This record gives sequence, C-alpha cells and structure tokens, in this order.
Amino acid sequence: MFVELRQYRIQPGRSEEWVKYMEEELIPFQVSKGMVVLGSWIGEQDPTVYVWMRRFESESERERLYKAVYESDTWKNRMSARVGELIDRTQIVVTRLTATPRSVIQ
Repeated sequence: MFVELRQYRIQPGRSEEWVKYMEEELIPFQVSKGMVVLGSWIGEQDPTVYVWMRRFESESERERLYKAVYESDTWKNRMSARVGELIDRTQIVVTRLTATPRSVIQ
C-alpha cells in the first residue's frame, strides 16, 4: 500500500471555487471510479496551497484507476479544462509515500 500526496497551487482568488469543485465534482467522480481519497486540505496561511491524498493498494491498482479517471470521456471533455483554469498545473508536486511500521494509516 502507498499514499499519493498531491500538492497544487490554486490560481489567486480562486481557492473557494477550487475547493467547491474538488469536493462536489472531482473527488466524488474519482471515488465513483474506485479511488480512495484520504482527505484534502487548504493552506491555513496561504489559501493558494491545496493538498490532498489518495491511497492505492498496489502500482497495478494505481495504473488501473488512473486509466479509469484520466482516460474517461468525462475527464477529457469536461473536467480537465476546468482544472486547468483553477490551478497552475506547472506547479503540481506528487509524492508517493510508504507508511512507516507504526503509522496509523496502513
């Protein structure tokens, strides 16, 4: 099992719009495809910082779920363009994390 920590930079002045879009559209869509979303956060002192985490059981599961989400017509024809309006895709940072032995998230 591993966790994917995704860090985004939201376009200035669009934080509320981005969070609403994530919580009402993107996360439910991804969950409907089988993604496990552990949570999402906004920077307390910098509202342009957005972080969220997803859990995968294996690399093969991650590949299958990426395909189900990012190669879907819904993503390509409706969601992708909107994401590009709300965040700076050039600043996306994705970090894969493996739990330490005593981590409560396993």
